Amino acid sequence: MSLYPRLAAFLFGTDTSLRRMLTYWAATCVLYSACSALLLVQAGHGFSDRAAAHALIGYGGSIAAGFYLLIRFSSRIGLKPDQLAVLQAAFSLGCSLFLYAYSGPLRAATLVMTVVIIVFCMFAARPRQTMLLSLVALAGMGATMWWLALHDPARFPPAQEALSFGYLAAALLSTAVLSGEMHKLRSRLKRQRRELTEALDTIRVLATVDELTSLVNRRRMHEVLEAEERRQPSRRGTCIALLDIDFFKQVNDQFGHAAGDSVLRSFSQAARACLRGDDVLARWGGEEFLLLLPDASLDDARGVLERMAEQVHAMPVPGVEGRRISFSAGLATRNLGEPFAEAINRADKALYRAKESGRDRVVLA
Repeated sequence: MSLYPRLAAFLFGTDTSLRRMLTYWAATCVLYSACSALLLVQAGHGFSDRAAAHALIGYGGSIAAGFYLLIRFSSRIGLKPDQLAVLQAAFSLGCSLFLYAYSGPLRAATLVMTVVIIVFCMFAARPRQTMLLSLVALAGMGATMWWLALHDPARFPPAQEALSFGYLAAALLSTAVLSGEMHKLRSRLKRQRRELTEALDTIRVLATVDELTSLVNRRRMHEVLEAEERRQPSRRGTCIALLDIDFFKQVNDQFGHAAGDSVLRSFSQAARACLRGDDVLARWGGEEFLLLLPDASLDDARGVLERMAEQVHAMPVPGVEGRRISFSAGLATRNLGEPFAEAINRADKALYRAKESGRDRVVLA
């Protein structure tokens, strides 16, 4: 890993949610920097006290740096995203009170920042927390306006302060209500996305897995075979086998289709238990199955089929008590560069010979 990715991982972590919180923090820092620049311009034109402006900027910068550490190590100290959002908002609201008090004739314009602070909370805080912050902001700003109007009515006329407070109250309360509605909308969208993801997973399974046997279905097996054709061939080769459950129609006729389904399920479980790690068994159609054995010699493949036959002979099948289940198989080795369709065709012919010669056996192509 180069220096830049290592530095980014150190500063912002690797967790997605942590990086998202730090992105919000960075956005608040950009907003704070813009407000600091405007405050310096105000002080330069004599609208605000220069010493107070510098003190507020220094205080805000140090607290912002502290919040980076809180967010970066929030998982270690047990702070949740909504708690961090509330803490940041409370700090920012405190700064906005001082900004209003020291902005002189431009103080009404600074009330916009109070609304912006509440808007930022909408992305992480809960609706009740946002409403509580709005009420705290109104209480704090109302107390500040009252104090300023009481002690300096010439610069802060009471009627003007009261009207400013009214506009602020309307904006903050409307924002808090909208925050609740947006939270409901986000929750609904998250739920719908989760349901959609679950539905897509279900569709993906239905498209690739046989519902009755839980084996790979024919469509998915074609994809596996295509991928195997593109793979670098091994020195041991690849084998393919077609399997057919013996006298399956008789089972259906004698015991019913439910019993036939039990045979298919039991067969798939018994057969799958005998496979090697890379072997793939698919339901090819009806009572017929296709077995892919990568990196296998004929002896290896025959050994797998013989173990499979023993398991199938011994398996209990609900509803078919007293009847011995067996299968016939045709086994073929895929030649180098040969399409699987041709190897399957040879395995199919070998399966036909296995049935013709008495069933319950494996015949080589």
